[in-house]
Amino acid sequence: MNKPLRRVAIFCGLLIFALLLRDNWLQFVRADELNSHAKNTRVRIERYANERGNIIVDGKPITGSVDSQDPYYKYKRTYTDGPMWAPVTGYASQAYDANQIEKIEDGILTGNDDRLFFDRTLAMFTGDKKKGGDVVTTLSGAAQKAAYKGLGNNTGAVVAIEPSTGKILALASTPSYDPTSFAGYSGKDEKAWVALEKDKNKPKQNRAIREIYPPGSVFKVVTAAAALESGKVTDIDAATETPEGWKIPLSTKPMKNHSGGCANASLNEALRISCNSVFAKLGDDVGRDKMVEMAEKFGFNAEQFTPVRSSASVYDKQADRGGNALSSIGQFNTATTPLQMAMVTAAIANDGKLMKPYMVDKLVAPNLDVIKQNDPEEMSQPVSPENAQKLQQMMENVVSKGTGAKADLNMDGVKVGGKTGTAQHGEKNAKRPYAWFISYAKTAQGSPVAVAVIVEDAEGTNREDISGGGLAAPIAKAVMKAVIKSRG
Repeated sequence: MNKPLRRVAIFCGLLIFALLLRDNWLQFVRADELNSHAKNTRVRIERYANERGNIIVDGKPITGSVDSQDPYYKYKRTYTDGPMWAPVTGYASQAYDANQIEKIEDGILTGNDDRLFFDRTLAMFTGDKKKGGDVVTTLSGAAQKAAYKGLGNNTGAVVAIEPSTGKILALASTPSYDPTSFAGYSGKDEKAWVALEKDKNKPKQNRAIREIYPPGSVFKVVTAAAALESGKVTDIDAATETPEGWKIPLSTKPMKNHSGGCANASLNEALRISCNSVFAKLGDDVGRDKMVEMAEKFGFNAEQFTPVRSSASVYDKQADRGGNALSSIGQFNTATTPLQMAMVTAAIANDGKLMKPYMVDKLVAPNLDVIKQNDPEEMSQPVSPENAQKLQQMMENVVSKGTGAKADLNMDGVKVGGKTGTAQHGEKNAKRPYAWFISYAKTAQGSPVAVAVIVEDAEGTNREDISGGGLAAPIAKAVMKAVIKSRG
């Protein structure tokens, strides 16, 4: 072979090698990336070529699929009581992808999950249509309805947990949205999506798990737990030796109380009337590092997965003494999700044991075989059983004799413990305060439910009338009552 032909042959060989290299790179290395790429319309078309499986509550689907009359996307997602369930389900849209459970469990719902290979193969032989599996949740329809109805036109969120298992019973956020309104690919769906994106009230924001708020006085139960666990307090009815004008460390500013009787108040009485001075001093006595340790045992400073990701609640690890004292009463940089405060309450109600929160009970194949069963899992033991029972005594005192009276169920054999909170925020606390309430109900068989409620903005309510006991406690009461009644 002469020299020019040899060069051409080598060049052609290199081209073939480069082509093979590129082809293998695309097929094996980048295959998953390209399959899930947002601009790969074939993936979206295939996703909606068959009816999706459903998300199940109380044995009934809260989702569905209808023929969309579209030449490319055959089926469109529908939702029953969409605004009420949107914080749980998320959305599945032909145009705008999916989020939350609809996204996380997309493989099961579409039938494309590797665990459904046998079902897909069998359908090929039988001629049956491909079907998606179902996602069975831990949610209670009665609790969710009570939470959503209780929030009404207010801006806020509710989370209810079964303390003994960690099962999420309610997850509500308002204002909300209807995922059905943009589930398709039409101009009408686009208009609905754009309107939601521009809405200043952020209806698509899941306030129950993604928004972090200053907790205000509801955080005092964490400080009380730290004081008991560290041994700074052993007798909850003993005087705490806290002067009325106790000054914030590194400052000449005295701590302000909003009720009388806080001088030397016991831990029990201080929680009942919500004394800032007592809990700020206790936070200082315990010290920043121990306060951080206790907060983190309850779940602070870490994201939670239910399986939907929840934003990390915050307790400042670098605060000075003054900042730590303020953090101990839910001010300074302390911030929390409603889910986190429900976890704190659930742990106290469960005699100090914190169970990992979750809202997917099991994944079910189209033939009703269980693909995956989620079981309760212990997360931590922030408080000893003895100290948890002391905290319960204190929280029950808040409801029976204090600011949480509106949460009392007045049911035979049922005790309710709670804590109110009114969290100031904004520059110089100029914005409308947040109304908090955390609570649990307890029967002879244990605690079936723990609840956290925040009312971020109450429609038609004057600033001076905003309080956790007045606005949030009745919502918590309705949710607890719904859970107890639903269980007979």
